[in-house]
Amino acid sequence: MEEVKTGWSTRELAKLAGITVKTVRHYHRVGLLAEPERAENGYKLYRVAHLIRLLRIRRLVDLGVSLADIAAIDESPERADQVFRALDQELAASIARQQRIRDELVEIKRHRTLADLPPGFDSVATGLSVADRAFLLIASRIFEPSVMDAYRELHRTPRSAAESDFDVLPEDADEDTRQNLAERYALEVIRQHREHPTLHELAERARSGADPQVWAVVVQGIAELHNDAQRDVLHRMNAIVYPGPGDG
Repeated sequence: MEEVKTGWSTRELAKLAGITVKTVRHYHRVGLLAEPERAENGYKLYRVAHLIRLLRIRRLVDLGVSLADIAAIDESPERADQVFRALDQELAASIARQQRIRDELVEIKRHRTLADLPPGFDSVATGLSVADRAFLLIASRIFEPSVMDAYRELHRTPRSAAESDFDVLPEDADEDTRQNLAERYALEVIRQHREHPTLHELAERARSGADPQVWAVVVQGIAELHNDAQRDVLHRMNAIVYPGPGDG
């Protein structure tokens, strides 16, 4: 009668559990898997209990439980409940995020320009200029969420005549056209800052010299996204909204 084998080697155990020898050894090092007894020749002899332990660890890992949390689960039923509850909350948040992404993709398939905008501007995407879309995308990277919320609120109202005229201002616009547009645009900006205090605070931060790296990006964006006439109008408009000591 063939002798029944009384244990497995590390390599055999790893193969049975569907993991690597390196992983088995790592579980030993972090204390998740007890060391087995050794045969007379010094080789480890793993038993069914070790295989069951490895399969349980793998099951938990597949569910998203970290190795540190697996150790915590072993401590008590209360700790296990805490770990599973936290994991469930993380998964729920992840599912919600993925659903939001799917919803956004549906809209982007309908309106390709939405890919050039941060989330939340889908209702106004078609009314924005290329420069506006680019600025908002940059803004979403350098400004805090409260600022982007203010921009979303701002863009829910139809664009003013001054903004529309600015969008199409030709590079060879004459002096009178530029000055007239700057004055109209200044009134629009003053109104926007009054209705959206967060944008006023943002402008004050820029004037105070705070966050120089952030504003360097804004200045570079304005320089590259607008033609000479538009940049000139913005310069004149700023001089009207924020007059210097000798301009009053």
